[in-house]
Amino acid sequence: MGPFSHAVKAGDFLFVTGQMPTLQNDPKKLIEGDISDQTHQVMKNLKTVLTAANSSLENVVFVRIYLVNFQDFDKMNTVYKSYFASNKLPARTCIGVTGLAVGASVEMDLIAKF
Repeated sequence: MGPFSHAVKAGDFLFVTGQMPTLQNDPKKLIEGDISDQTHQVMKNLKTVLTAANSSLENVVFVRIYLVNFQDFDKMNTVYKSYFASNKLPARTCIGVTGLAVGASVEMDLIAKF
């Protein structure tokens, strides 16, 4: 959707570009569903990028979440935490925004150890 790399390795870290709740075969098409569905899709898309870079969610040290509606915070958190071991949660920031590309409700980027 733009002039960027999905992931860039720098030293011992992998920086993954913000992922949207879009279809993997059509990054311009938002999936149907609510914030839970969108959060699952974002996490799937992040996992795909990490796998392609020979990494995984286990290596994630920091996540930044962009959320359009903070009333969705609890639902997003329920899905988000299901992707990480409870004793190995990454550091995180959640930022409220007024809008995201393709009309998404959530976007996430991350940094992983390499």
